[in-house]
Amino acid sequence: MALILKNAHIVDPAAQLDGVADVLIEGGMIAKVAENIEAEGAEVRDLTGKYLIPGLVDLHVHFRDPGLEYKETIETGSRAAAHGGFTDVCTMANTDPICDTGATVAYQIARGEEAGKCRIHPAGSCTKGLKGEIISEMGDMVANGAVAFTDDGRGVQDAGMMRRVMDYGKMFDKVVMSHCQDEGLVGDGQINEGAVSTRLGLLGWPAAGEEIQIGRDIAIAELTGCPLHIQHITTAAGLDMVRRAKAKGLEVTCEVTPHHLFLSEEDLDVTYDTNLKVNPPLRTKEDSAALLEGILDGTVDCIVTDHAPHAAWEKAREFELAPFGMTGLETSLALILTNLVDKGVIDYAKMVELMSIRPREILRIAPVSIAEGNVADITVFDPNAEWTVTEDIFESKAANSGFLGAQLKGRATDVYLAGVPTMVDGVVTD
Repeated sequence: MALILKNAHIVDPAAQLDGVADVLIEGGMIAKVAENIEAEGAEVRDLTGKYLIPGLVDLHVHFRDPGLEYKETIETGSRAAAHGGFTDVCTMANTDPICDTGATVAYQIARGEEAGKCRIHPAGSCTKGLKGEIISEMGDMVANGAVAFTDDGRGVQDAGMMRRVMDYGKMFDKVVMSHCQDEGLVGDGQINEGAVSTRLGLLGWPAAGEEIQIGRDIAIAELTGCPLHIQHITTAAGLDMVRRAKAKGLEVTCEVTPHHLFLSEEDLDVTYDTNLKVNPPLRTKEDSAALLEGILDGTVDCIVTDHAPHAAWEKAREFELAPFGMTGLETSLALILTNLVDKGVIDYAKMVELMSIRPREILRIAPVSIAEGNVADITVFDPNAEWTVTEDIFESKAANSGFLGAQLKGRATDVYLAGVPTMVDGVVTD
């Protein structure tokens, strides 16, 4: 049956759209975009007051499947993605077993198709077992659908190994995504090294532990010609390195998370809230301001969540023993709407570029636009919906959000994956 989405405010800079119109969907594709569409026998949904944009993409999530399903499964992660307004996600390789073969890539894609709530685009590991010693089966993984390579969760410590990885990445025209962490400098660091780590008596994680590998990997990207993506960048100095690389014409991109944009080390206090323990750590307010400036000047290419679910008992342990990471898929859109769009810092078109257009370009997956002939991957949100982040709102297995208690404005209400509704009126479909 045909479906008409009526009276939504469509924003899509790729299609040069910014105004109220209707969208006709037939056979999973966008058949027409115009005012006052009519089609006999079509289902009609009135979206007056809501915004309609190309489906959101998160190119950095951890779904923990296979092997760590007590934290998250591909099904629960996919439901969380749909609940947050996402149609596509790129899953990281640090599962158990590590995603370092074509079989594991194929498994994740198949489980995602079975769940049917979002498209799973697996990233394969750079090295076997994330150990940094032997290159992974990159060709086999590409043949089975891997879209990128990363040892996320760790940095590749050996520069020679990283060069080999990038040589292969260029050959397959796949981006290498770098978790920049010099383990010799970071050691057992828990939070950003500085006054707060001293005051709380926690081991410090120096900014240099991230920045040294950013500089190294940019140099290797220049040497090999491989596209390089810097993951969850957190420091002003690191961002300046990316800015200079772009000015040289290198294919270097980077991402930021909402928690590194809107939280800082100063949010850590004597409560030792383990939901604020993330890798890389929350940095200074000055670093957060620099990241925002990077969004405004185009140095930052996309916003990601680094969705990292953990069981409640894991986060309930002492700060030093609790794992790094927080969830993010179900709060990301609302945080950007609340803190950036509603305040006039960026407009809706810039948000679409950061959360839909550029992630697809970086991953080299098919572009999606609100235009005739495109697949109907669509996110609809209510910019005026006001809500509070509480533990009971999550479709994810986990509730380890650093934004619990936050008052937000704006929320995804409807999501369509190839024309099939995965969320309707804020409720994920079954």
